[in-house]
Amino acid sequence: MDILAARTILRPADYRRTLEFYRDGLSLAVCREYPGGTVFFVGQGLLEIASHHRGDGPGSFSGALWLQVRDIDSATIELTAAGIPITREARTEPWGLIEMWTEDPDGIPIVLVQIPEDHPLRRDTR
Repeated sequence: MDILAARTILRPADYRRTLEFYRDGLSLAVCREYPGGTVFFVGQGLLEIASHHRGDGPGSFSGALWLQVRDIDSATIELTAAGIPITREARTEPWGLIEMWTEDPDGIPIVLVQIPEDHPLRRDTR
């Protein structure tokens, strides 16, 4: 199987509120819009907020969105200024990444991550 592209699709309870959260609160750049949906750039990936095909049955999103930022302190200031609550303050994790948590209007966890200069993820492994 050849995977040519990928994106995360969210189907929120309140499309407009969630769209405003990601567009205005997190300031994500719009990749494209279509009737009933918006696709955002998120680093090397795409995030789609869709107002269609939301199921009424049980089920929940049991993951999280992992978004790398250049500077966690600046991200904290921007979120606070946008009125987005921080659910867990920035801290260095045992695995060496600096993580801060927030969540979208449906409670989906968003992990904002800064990779320190000396972290193995920054090493060229070629």
